[in-house]
Amino acid sequence: MNLHDGAVEAKDEVVFSVINGFGIVTLNRPRALNAITHGMVRAMWTQLNAWAHDPAVRAVLIEGMGEKAFCAGGDVRALYDSRVNHGDAHQAFFVDEYRLDYLIHRYPKPYIALLDGIVMGGGMGVAQGAALRVVTDRTRLAMPETGIGLFPDVGASWFLGHLAPTLARYLGLSGVTITAADALYCGLADVWLEGDAPQRLRDMLPDFDWSADASADLQQVRSAIVSIGRTWADAAPLAQVRSTLDRHFSALDVPGIVASLEADPQTPWSVETLAMLAQRSPLSLCVTDRQLQKGRRLDLADAFRMELVLGYHAFATGDFVEGVRALLIDKDKQPRWRYATLADVPASVVEAFFVSPWPDGAHPLKALGDD
Repeated sequence: MNLHDGAVEAKDEVVFSVINGFGIVTLNRPRALNAITHGMVRAMWTQLNAWAHDPAVRAVLIEGMGEKAFCAGGDVRALYDSRVNHGDAHQAFFVDEYRLDYLIHRYPKPYIALLDGIVMGGGMGVAQGAALRVVTDRTRLAMPETGIGLFPDVGASWFLGHLAPTLARYLGLSGVTITAADALYCGLADVWLEGDAPQRLRDMLPDFDWSADASADLQQVRSAIVSIGRTWADAAPLAQVRSTLDRHFSALDVPGIVASLEADPQTPWSVETLAMLAQRSPLSLCVTDRQLQKGRRLDLADAFRMELVLGYHAFATGDFVEGVRALLIDKDKQPRWRYATLADVPASVVEAFFVSPWPDGAHPLKALGDD
């Protein structure tokens, strides 16, 4: 159950309320797994900016309606329709989405993300900038973009770039789904609320006892949430295979990773990982690996600027249209990628993805970080 169960109108894609100093953002498209539309992005941008200057709001909590998902990503079908109809709505969406995600990373008040259920793609964008990322027993977290001819965006260059390099490559290239224990282990979550603890978190909000000192708000909220959860994971699945993962994903490039996995046919994890990579766009895999390398050296604003450039090329000449066709439109799951194998992908094409299509000084996110 969510804070607004029974009290929301179906037409509202995102619902805002204030409960005892907590600004509550509820993503409200449960039948679409709370996938984010452009309208939701604009509404959240406006509301978060208003709450930033509202003394009645001491902290923000974002959650998803329903029991299946926090947010399964962006509205990919709408982006596909814009591209195939030669529109520009997809570009406008990414500009506004990245501005929103950046705002969340730099939000001046405690921002808590309750990641109950599926958290993928765009859902990670509105979650990973949180001061407190709260996972649950139902959390299923992933950045699966290489499977539809894209790359891990919404700031993944930065938030994956702050993980151990081998873990970042594994998560970003394979698009594997992980649960709460691995999210804590990797560094993509801060607190795990087990059992009925997520509802106990919701129940504590109306009676939360704020101190007079607003500068202590984050520590106060953190202490309250940590007191009903855990900040460590016993026997995280990835910890069990970490030495194998590190060996394979420390290869020089994606072909090297694949070759290393192929040479390890007796290890089930290696066989499963190899099968996942075989389903991904070869071009997207190569672009993503380069992206993650570059992202480790960029600040947050430059990471978003780089991703907007990558997105432009992924839609213009990459595999996005074909990936969505195969997975969501025709559903034949037989994508005809631009390059059939990793060996076919020219290094020059990968590097071209990082060349801005905008003249100097005209990047749509030029002002990001000037605040």
